[in-house]
Amino acid sequence: MRAWQVEQLGEPGEVMRLADDVPRPVPGPGQLLVRVRAAAVNFPDALMVRGQYQVRPPLPFTPGVELCGEVADGARRGERLIGNPVLPHGAFAEYALLDAAAAFPAPGALDDAEAAALHIGYQTAWFALHRRARLAAGETLLVHAAAGGVGSAAVQLGRAAGARVVAVVGGPAKAQAARALGADLVVDRTAGGFVAAVKEFTGGRGADVVFDPVGGDAYTGSTKCVAFEGRIVVVGFAAGRIPAPALNHALVKNYAILGLHWGLYNTHDPQAVRAAHDELTRLATQGVVRPLVSARVPLAGAAEAVQLVADGRSTGRIAVLGD
Repeated sequence: MRAWQVEQLGEPGEVMRLADDVPRPVPGPGQLLVRVRAAAVNFPDALMVRGQYQVRPPLPFTPGVELCGEVADGARRGERLIGNPVLPHGAFAEYALLDAAAAFPAPGALDDAEAAALHIGYQTAWFALHRRARLAAGETLLVHAAAGGVGSAAVQLGRAAGARVVAVVGGPAKAQAARALGADLVVDRTAGGFVAAVKEFTGGRGADVVFDPVGGDAYTGSTKCVAFEGRIVVVGFAAGRIPAPALNHALVKNYAILGLHWGLYNTHDPQAVRAAHDELTRLATQGVVRPLVSARVPLAGAAEAVQLVADGRSTGRIAVLGD
């Protein structure tokens, strides 16, 4: 089969190689062979290719951590599923493997590219906002990287929960995308700081919940505009710098710092993951959420797509379509 291979670690555009003779993966007990219909490009794909992700498959491996696929054989043949492929056989290939217990029906309201993008980003945003931060209707939600894959999910889910959403983005094009997602206030950080804008928008109170997949200066600024009894959910460090929070500041201002590693729920509480999928499917069916897919590219374009995400030049999700 055709599949992208990483034989040495480095920048995706330099080390990913499309091969025509990769053996089709063979499913083990409890696994399903699926024909990949679409794969959503995620920032962890770039980190994995660079060797900077917590999961490090043996070389060579096929990257791609999220897909929509059709079961290729067996009793479930023809079922359209979404989920995380079993590495080292990632999603940027014609075929991949899914663990049957962790595969979910693709919502009928979404096409293949949208369905592929519903899993990681929306699950992450759902658990961050509802399980960790307990976001309530009427509260103010501050979302960093709001036009990105996981940030755009947080904007939509925040709106669905009845929150007022402040979206922080980098550049005019991303600002336009955040407005289209329904953000109440959009702040382009390249044109000025977000701290004053948040304080003005909230009448000086600050944001009740901060969704931060960026770290670095985004986290530092958030501590300056978080509300009394506010919650900062740490989701990732796309800026490349992990903050060292001053805990005395959290004490003095009375806010909480919450961590969110969504993948752990697959081990510790898989039923919660399935319940979140059911709710996301309901919201998709109602048209309340729809993944922002900014581009659909053929399998041959996967390396370029991963590099765009690695460089922070993408909006929403890029989907790699199956042949």
